[in-house]
Amino acid sequence: MTCEPDAPRFRPHRVAVLALDGLLPFELGIPHRIFGRPRDALGRHLYEVVTCSVRPPGPVETDADFAIQVEHGPETLATADTVIVPASYELGPVHEQGVLTEELAAALAHLRPGTRLASICTGVYVLAAAGFLDGRPATTHWADAERLQRLFPKIDVDPDVLFIDDGDVLTSAGVAAGIDLCLHMVRRDHGTAVANDVARRTVVPPHRDGGQAQYIERPVPDPQLSGTTTARAWALGRLHEPIQLRDMAAQESMSVRTFTRRFREEVGVSPGQWLTRQRVERARHLLESTDLSVEQVAQDAGFGTAQSMRQHLQAALGVTPTAYRRTFRATVRT
Repeated sequence: MTCEPDAPRFRPHRVAVLALDGLLPFELGIPHRIFGRPRDALGRHLYEVVTCSVRPPGPVETDADFAIQVEHGPETLATADTVIVPASYELGPVHEQGVLTEELAAALAHLRPGTRLASICTGVYVLAAAGFLDGRPATTHWADAERLQRLFPKIDVDPDVLFIDDGDVLTSAGVAAGIDLCLHMVRRDHGTAVANDVARRTVVPPHRDGGQAQYIERPVPDPQLSGTTTARAWALGRLHEPIQLRDMAAQESMSVRTFTRRFREEVGVSPGQWLTRQRVERARHLLESTDLSVEQVAQDAGFGTAQSMRQHLQAALGVTPTAYRRTFRATVRT
């Protein structure tokens, strides 16, 4: 009689959030809100989120009129699979001179090789001062990008994007871009179905592409001018069909030129870029949640052919449709 090998013991992915003096409470709460939601089919949390300080357990000052009590010290970093550094307004020499304090350097020394690192807004200064971003692309709040580049010339700073995924190190712009970054990590770990469920429960858009502009000259359209909402809704209902730019413009009774300008002002990308991203998201959803063939998914998402879809998914995700399905169907069915 042969014994079946024991199933691997379930262990949630551990996310440690590093709370520094002067932190922004909103940004500190983002990882807990996003990573605290995902569960598998058995109701088990896919992530465990803990907050730690660079000091022994105790109070940490915020930029508001209250402090928070942190129950974990820096040794917690040694147990983390992912470490996130939210923004702080009191980084001292880290922000002013680009060097770590002894306290912060000692805390980061607990990190294990291979730990995934992420920052929200000015938390990027901590990763930069520790040398984790040398020779890598990174971003931060657009208002701080020039200073970051000047202080750390070895980093390729991009001030125009919401977040950058460079594999084991990810950085984001400020405030709401931290939500986009955390949702992106959930999507990367467990697929669109899990990330979209978190987004619905959090009442935020399920996906804003990292390459979307973080600063749009007219973030709130002039109420006297027509918008492009109707055209976007019209297109989303017809992703399986060929969609021409002139057809989208016609939904708003605009010329193609005016529509294109208005669309970019409202969304931050061109209509063509937006449409491709929606098709990619549709394809991801179908690959995860249905047994449709790759050819059928390509048709339903509006790519026309499996080859076209394969090229777009490879460009956007770095994997083929078959590999993507194999990776994420397991998560959905767990």
